Amino acid sequence: MGSPNVIVILADDQGWGDLSIHGHPSIQTPHLDQLARDGARFERFYVQPVCAPTRAEFLTGRYHLRSGVRGVSRGRERMSLQEETIAEVFRRAGYATGCFGKWHSGTQYPYHPNGRGFDEFYGFTSGHWGNYFDAMMDHNGDVVQGRGYITDDVTHRALEFAQANVAEGTPFFIHLALPTPHSPMQVPDAYWDTWDARAVPADHRFADQEDRAHTRAALAMVENIDANIGRLLEGLAEAGAEDDTIVMYFSDNGPNGRRWNGDFKGVKGHTDEGGVRSALFVRWPAQIPAAQVMRHPAGAIDLLPTLMELAGLSHVPARPLDGVSLAPALRQMEPETANRWIFSHWNNRVSVRGERWMMDHEERLFDLATDPGQLRDASDDFPEIAAELRQRRSEWIAEMPDETTMPAPAFTIGHAEARFSLLPARDATLHGELERSNRFPNDSYVRNWRRPEDRLSWEVDVLAAGRFAATVYYTCAAADVGATLQLDCGAATVRQTVGPAWDPPELGAENDRVPRQESYVKQFKPLKLGEVELAAGPAILSLHCPDIPGKTALEFRLLQLERVD
Repeated sequence: MGSPNVIVILADDQGWGDLSIHGHPSIQTPHLDQLARDGARFERFYVQPVCAPTRAEFLTGRYHLRSGVRGVSRGRERMSLQEETIAEVFRRAGYATGCFGKWHSGTQYPYHPNGRGFDEFYGFTSGHWGNYFDAMMDHNGDVVQGRGYITDDVTHRALEFAQANVAEGTPFFIHLALPTPHSPMQVPDAYWDTWDARAVPADHRFADQEDRAHTRAALAMVENIDANIGRLLEGLAEAGAEDDTIVMYFSDNGPNGRRWNGDFKGVKGHTDEGGVRSALFVRWPAQIPAAQVMRHPAGAIDLLPTLMELAGLSHVPARPLDGVSLAPALRQMEPETANRWIFSHWNNRVSVRGERWMMDHEERLFDLATDPGQLRDASDDFPEIAAELRQRRSEWIAEMPDETTMPAPAFTIGHAEARFSLLPARDATLHGELERSNRFPNDSYVRNWRRPEDRLSWEVDVLAAGRFAATVYYTCAAADVGATLQLDCGAATVRQTVGPAWDPPELGAENDRVPRQESYVKQFKPLKLGEVELAAGPAILSLHCPDIPGKTALEFRLLQLERVD
């Protein structure tokens, strides 16, 4: 048998309980349920409390703090360039590699997916996106227009990639990073409307704190995911690749709202069970027996070594892994790995859990065998066990890099192997009276550009000197056309007059099922500034407007630099 294909599907903000196979009384997820029954289902699989740390652990097989990931925006989501990714491992083994959907591990090459081992990328690199219909997308670094609902769109691209490589006889590794059910809570009518005749569960731990419309939207989005998984699996079968394709499915953290989730304590952002316990389903008809239930703790750190062994790769990782291979247990060749400790971390909060016991970030002890909901501190009843977990927790904290002292690397641009370099508004430092469209920066734009002293800046590192075409994505009302926009980077300068008028409305509210916290977006227009010669090395790249004839100069979303030399 040749090399198996691999598809790793990662949902965003889907809770453990958002599946009918886990006992949810209302949701309908037949394709995901069948995926679980056709292979192995993990009862105790752990991720991190938020997006980027979990993604880093899947990509590297190492705890996220080792790779320098300590946040979700402003560059803190980027893994160290010394880290080796699962995509690099599979590409070296002759696989075609593709990432489709939400990356959230860096925007500028070589942090971009194309710089971390993926031949093909279609999606977005931010932590969240502001509009899920016909969205602005990144295709191998270039800005393109998406088609239709975003989860449908990226699944379609992934399936096309899989079918093309099957036809060519090339094994493929696909990371399908679905953007939903993360907010904004947008979902097509066909899925929303089915809930007119169904009620979200009203009897659960967080019922008195629940936003039921938000829950309905999240569950409808999960049912859309389920339909797309069905479409993907059907496409594999039609291509004759079903038996020789490993399909893995999990989520990046707990639910993005207080909704039914078993009886687990905590939600997204929490290091308690509800914030870090995720589904994990693994199907490979050729080698993994169906209807397995894996009961021992495992984590996102285990996925890289597991997939390497399942695929028969002999590669020796460049850096020591924290994860262990689950492949022998999946093939029923050896028992599951026992006596393990899995650590969860976010915002200086650390919990640890093993076969039976868990200690939370306040050093309270819980017996998960009898108290999975973390209702009773058992420290006084089992002082020796509490002391052991307290020691393990302290040792892990001491072993990890100190997140408060981690450097903030400059934003890399101009890499010799990259045609495009993108500097979005979310990564900029604002000066003067400029303001973001929202306090959550990931998909924000910059507005209130009224004075010549107002400016944007980025601390950059130009990795290879050259000539670049600079394009700004902007909006500007007709009455304000004519401002001079100037780009400076070291000794290089280029300027252009802002225009023509382009004043579209904000997008998003018309498709939101519930009010959002994040920024609305607009359909921004490209404005060519001209070409600029950039010298290699560290610099401050800035944009300012020395002349503003109207009330405001422009609204800014993105600077794109395209190498032209």
